[in-house]
Amino acid sequence: MENTYPSLSVAIEALKKEGYSHDFNLHEEGIENKSNGTLHKAEDLKVVKHFRFEGNTNPDDSSVLYVIEASNGEKGLLVDAYGAYSDQIPRDILDKLKML
Repeated sequence: MENTYPSLSVAIEALKKEGYSHDFNLHEEGIENKSNGTLHKAEDLKVVKHFRFEGNTNPDDSSVLYVIEASNGEKGLLVDAYGAYSDQIPRDILDKLKML
């Protein structure tokens, strides 16, 4: 997806204003809503968009911002270092994120 934001922080602020206000994190059992502890399985998630950002001075400082909607109505963001997936993350979650 073409990146339309100049930085990760600008993207996060803009997307929060669009209603993607929850902070999602990778978890060994799926994706967790950090604020309320809700745990989502891959089949309960829709990755709406994603954006890649590269560090200005070091290409290894890359990250991906996933815009996610859960089946229970939660809308939020997941920030992850590009390609730095943990072996403890469920395969179906990795497949959902990598399909983009």
